Amino acid sequence: MKEMKKSEVAESEEERRILLLSELTNHVGQHNAIGMANLYEAVFNRPWDNRINDTRSLRTLITKLRDQGVAICSVSDCNGGGYYLAAVGSETDDYLRRQKIRALKILTRNARIKKTNLPNYLGQIKIEMESVTTNGEKNCG
Repeated sequence: MKEMKKSEVAESEEERRILLLSELTNHVGQHNAIGMANLYEAVFNRPWDNRINDTRSLRTLITKLRDQGVAICSVSDCNGGGYYLAAVGSETDDYLRRQKIRALKILTRNARIKKTNLPNYLGQIKIEMESVTTNGEKNCG
């Protein structure tokens, strides 16, 4: 198997990023959401063999774009759901509300495991976060 150079990998990821964003411009609004399989085929130009392993690279790419502030929304429902770009601000707000509820459920579970309540646990997290400097390293002082 041919080994790719780092610059080739980055170029390939950039090309996939462009393909992903281009495809999502055809899926504006929750009612136009595109399923994972179809989005994967559009970006990678091949069908996936294993739903979890093969689509991981697409999910990673979506996460990187979200981390950069691109509002790629998603929905899951009995019809399968999918990914889309918000047509109006209320769709972005709804997506962010669902994400917040999900995060709070995880944090509530963590608090229970630590035998504390959510407000105390959030206070602990706040203190931990305040000890991190702007460059992402922990303060030693």
